[in-house]
Amino acid sequence: MNDSLITDIHLHTLRVPLTEPFVISLGPIETVQNVVVRISTADGRTGWGECSPYMTINGESMDTCVVVGGYFAQLLRGRDSADIAGCIGAMDGVIYANSSIKSAFDMALYDLAAQRAEQPLYAYLGGHRNKVLATDMTVSIGSPEKMAADAARFWKQGFAAIKVKLGKELEADTARIRAIREAIGPDAPLRVDANQGWRDASYALAVLQALAPFNIEHCEEPIPRWQFLDLPALSAQSPIPIMADESCGDAHDAERLIRIKACPMFNIKLGKTGGFYKGLKVAQMGEAAGMELQVGGFMESRLGMTAAAHLALANDAIHHCDFDTPLMFTEDPILGGIGYGEGGVIDVPEVPGLGATVDPAWLEASVTNATARL
Repeated sequence: MNDSLITDIHLHTLRVPLTEPFVISLGPIETVQNVVVRISTADGRTGWGECSPYMTINGESMDTCVVVGGYFAQLLRGRDSADIAGCIGAMDGVIYANSSIKSAFDMALYDLAAQRAEQPLYAYLGGHRNKVLATDMTVSIGSPEKMAADAARFWKQGFAAIKVKLGKELEADTARIRAIREAIGPDAPLRVDANQGWRDASYALAVLQALAPFNIEHCEEPIPRWQFLDLPALSAQSPIPIMADESCGDAHDAERLIRIKACPMFNIKLGKTGGFYKGLKVAQMGEAAGMELQVGGFMESRLGMTAAAHLALANDAIHHCDFDTPLMFTEDPILGGIGYGEGGVIDVPEVPGLGATVDPAWLEASVTNATARL
């Protein structure tokens, strides 16, 4: 019997309240609603994956991920887990898009493959520990006073960079950044993310010009993603470098943006690309185009963020990390995984595979919407 044949697949829901609502231009989040995938193989190994669906970005919810994950569980029964390309192709053949839940299955398959190779996942992906990974810390949308206080607290805690959620009116967003700069000083690394919140390129340019005096490193997704054809002109005129996020999902999106010279930076997320198999392609394309890359996420726990950290070590063009969401959780259900050090420095596990699992006691105590056992 082939030791790498898939014998069991389990889907678990993962709900964790946040310490306080996390607010972006697309709306607030109060509770994490993720899905965890466990894939077991004939040799007794278990691979873990997690997705954090975001209805307003990838069009998926926890409930849809459980349903579609059930299709994938039936599909992959008895398949060779080592044939990652075949498993990915099979899932794509069943249903279009659904990149979030696909990423959880992809993650678990790569965890198994790296375990079998007796390598940390980043090494299995061809990466090296040749750089320091340090996460920023994000300030969500609120009053200028609240945002300034949050930024000052994060800066005092030693995070190497502050990321600020914007995407409202020019005057309000400018007031927010002004207050934050007054709180953290003129030189602290500061980044902004509009989450498509400025209504068009003309308005976005006006906001970016207003923010220019505040020494902003880059701005993520300033305009609605369907207006991507306006990104080249906006990027050329903007005093702040533009980073594509929602408009850059998989390799097809990346190719389109590169061909039109849309912007100099990409934000890669496993939940957008569908996992490592396609995420690595986006990174390679960005690197070949001379772009500066970031790896981020949605609202993953340390399980999903550990996967993101392995990806960040797999490509030299990845310079920025946005791995802060687990720090917003009221509970930490993960065993192993990345650690957070001084200055937001990320410690990546040096064990075979992903190096992170979900605490069995936490799984037993949690409410499970669906478990698919093959």
